[in-house]
Amino acid sequence: MAGQSRKHPMLRRSRAMWASRRVWQPRLVFWAGAISIGLISVLFAVLADKAQALFHVVIGNDGGWRFYLPLAITPLGFVLCAWLAHAVFPGSQGSGIPQAIAARHLRDDDDRSHILSLRLVVGKIALTLVGLFCGASIGREGPTVQVGASLMLRAARWGGMAQARGLILAGSAAGIAAAFNTPLAGIVFAIEEMGRTYEARTNGLVLTAVILAGLASLGVLGNYTYFGVSKETISFAVDWPLVIACGVIGGGLGALFSLLALKATRRIRRWNALQPLWRALLVAAICGLGVAVIGIASGGLTFGTGYAQARSAVEGTPLPWFFFAEKFGAGLLSMISGIPGGIFAPSLAVGAGIGSSLGLMFGSSAGVAALLGMAGYFAGVVQAPMTAFVIILEMTGNHDNVIGLMLASMLGYGTARLISHEPLYHALSRVFIAEAIRRRRAEAAPESGLG
Repeated sequence: MAGQSRKHPMLRRSRAMWASRRVWQPRLVFWAGAISIGLISVLFAVLADKAQALFHVVIGNDGGWRFYLPLAITPLGFVLCAWLAHAVFPGSQGSGIPQAIAARHLRDDDDRSHILSLRLVVGKIALTLVGLFCGASIGREGPTVQVGASLMLRAARWGGMAQARGLILAGSAAGIAAAFNTPLAGIVFAIEEMGRTYEARTNGLVLTAVILAGLASLGVLGNYTYFGVSKETISFAVDWPLVIACGVIGGGLGALFSLLALKATRRIRRWNALQPLWRALLVAAICGLGVAVIGIASGGLTFGTGYAQARSAVEGTPLPWFFFAEKFGAGLLSMISGIPGGIFAPSLAVGAGIGSSLGLMFGSSAGVAALLGMAGYFAGVVQAPMTAFVIILEMTGNHDNVIGLMLASMLGYGTARLISHEPLYHALSRVFIAEAIRRRRAEAAPESGLG
């Protein structure tokens, strides 16, 4: 055996490498981090569903006096979430995807820790659940991205891994994959939305993280499609006008949402500068009251993620004509309020509503129209057409619709680019980058004064 080792030095080095703790420790920590993302995503999903269900139990469905409780519960809940996000969990506000994008651009570990940390994992999950319990029109998918990126960054530090930017990307992709049970969408999201300048050497990290997080999720929930398997199939001979309408109108409304959200967020930030806490709480209260009024006016349809409404549309039940406008308003107010919560699921609900209304106009199938509306609107909001059609394709499990969804997504993206040149998440990420720069300058100022 000794002679064989002398004859094959490469074999000897390989054995030494695989026996080395320095080789195995980072891998084990990374694998554990990816699995934990999948398990926490499942727990988050279950708790989010329970929070929404509890809200509807509280307000009742009989149209009695309890149905008007959101006029008190929702504004107070928004104020509580905004206060905790400002005072206890700074960096947890909003979707969570802009924080993950910003962290990839920041070089210093201390700067990253302000927007990605285990403390923020707890805060993001808890405050998103509180928001859903109060009727906010938010989703858990964006927060899951920040949770995944935070867990993977922490794993990198524990495992002594140096590829922080690649690990943030991997954690973000794993978060999307586990949140929707859409592994391909997680990978495409990492390339198209998170990366923009994608590095080939992160391929292995992203794939491994998505696989392990997905396996952990499947081990608990089993294999499922987010909206169930859609049997509706797009027929181009009949549905081509609907495809174009959903792409162009959906993309235009998606760009409008993005434009209004960015303008409102910037103005609110400037207005809040003089009294950050009190003015932030006032904005949250006003937005919460607006969400409550819209929710009551819609018969309760706009409260929460919008998953049930989107799924019913995909299954062929038309939504009310103006549901998309009501959900659009509730989602916009929830986003600019400053409370933690994502826009993925509410955007899909708005898109399903747009498609449903257009389907009624064109006399088309409600299920087909909802799918096309989701593709066009979502691509318009995030300006990521590949992510839009892949995620909807995996959510519905019907690959016969791939060409139609691709076309609607591309039309939505093209229309959105004509209206709004700033991708929403990347524009919002610059806020966190600017905050890190200001914090650095403030810390450096006393030192330069002492010098």
